[in-house]
Amino acid sequence: MFDGLKEKLGRFREDAEEVAEENAEAVEADAEADGETTEPSEPTTDATEPDTAASEEAATEERADAATAPAESKRTSEPATADADDGTAFSEPETVGADVVEGEGGTDPETEPASETASADDRPSADVESETETDAESDGNAGSDGDGESEPDESSAGFGLAKKAKSAVRGRVVIEEEDLEDPLWELEMALLESDVEMSVAEAILDQIRTELVGQERKFTESTGDLVDEALRDALLSVIGVGQFDFEQRVTEAEKPLVIVFTGINGVGKTTSIAKLSNYLGERGISSVIANGDTYRAGANEQMREHAEKLDTKLIAHEQGGDPAAVIYDAVEYAEANDVDVVLGDTAGRLHTSDDLMEQLAKIDRVVDPDMTLFVDEAVAGQDAVNRAREFDDAAEIDGAILTKADADSQGGAAISVAYVTGKPILFLGTGQGYDDLQRFDPEELVDDLLGLE
Repeated sequence: MFDGLKEKLGRFREDAEEVAEENAEAVEADAEADGETTEPSEPTTDATEPDTAASEEAATEERADAATAPAESKRTSEPATADADDGTAFSEPETVGADVVEGEGGTDPETEPASETASADDRPSADVESETETDAESDGNAGSDGDGESEPDESSAGFGLAKKAKSAVRGRVVIEEEDLEDPLWELEMALLESDVEMSVAEAILDQIRTELVGQERKFTESTGDLVDEALRDALLSVIGVGQFDFEQRVTEAEKPLVIVFTGINGVGKTTSIAKLSNYLGERGISSVIANGDTYRAGANEQMREHAEKLDTKLIAHEQGGDPAAVIYDAVEYAEANDVDVVLGDTAGRLHTSDDLMEQLAKIDRVVDPDMTLFVDEAVAGQDAVNRAREFDDAAEIDGAILTKADADSQGGAAISVAYVTGKPILFLGTGQGYDDLQRFDPEELVDDLLGLE
């Protein structure tokens, strides 16, 4: 089932993984090359650090000595820095020294403050060292752009390059949109060839882009895992629309639950009704069949044959009778006999047939069914998708049954019907036997399409 679609999805997975892996290898190689470039410089830096430190220390000591010398001279000469008469301080150290030698008077060195006019070199060594450290820090900050590592500027280099560079540093690789451009185009063509409706194909591609582009993975991780996850999520987002638990709704509903079947002639409505009657019976849920297809010759005989084989009650009128009246009688029978579900067939009709659509509207008014199910063939592909949309517009449906799913290799209808109508696929017909009615499980189908366990 859907083997052609499986093959096409498999090709996309392989192509997407291949191009993303090529990108990953390129980024990894760049990261390794950057690592080889920076590694040799580290020992060189380490080897020169002691010399640099020694030279800086020597320079600091020289400046400290230079600063200390005037200070010591000043302390020696401070007794003579003031005039004996008025205590005015001399500004030149040489003059002060000369005065001391000549024995001109001065003040007590213990009480005289240091000259406020001392130059930068006259300041204590601690101040000089602090200034040296501040200068060194300034020099280091000024050179950080050249020698230090800095993160890429995302505003100038662009989001993709910046993120890729950051990812490489962290040992991760980012998946770019250009990596997936060709595989996504191939996937779009494959989906359209499989009769997937255009809007559905676009929704799947948009979801994959959202899931994959910009995603990161470790160098040690498989890109295939990311592709599988993104593809799975994208398919589920369109196939699983509106899903509900059919059995739970039936068992919890007020009895009898009335289900009406619509669709064109020849798609398997009658057989699907018989299969669903058998499906319910196996689960302990009783049913009665109402043949509302009163216009088709042989419809009563065909439905009666199914009812007898299934040991199920059939309500039918003469050919040409009122379909609404037939289904109403079936509801009356179900209420009187504690039957759980009424399964009502209707004439095969096109949405463009005003008379037949009016009869369906009358059934809605008279019976007020709890559920309306649309039936069509999976192999009808795009035609089934279009009819599902049209029937839902004309008379709102609650879900769909796709027959001949076992003969469908494309899967376009199975992927598209739920998305275009907003109503779920509930069952797949997979053969001619009464047991060949498979409950539709979106997750199970997607896992099968992708070959996932």
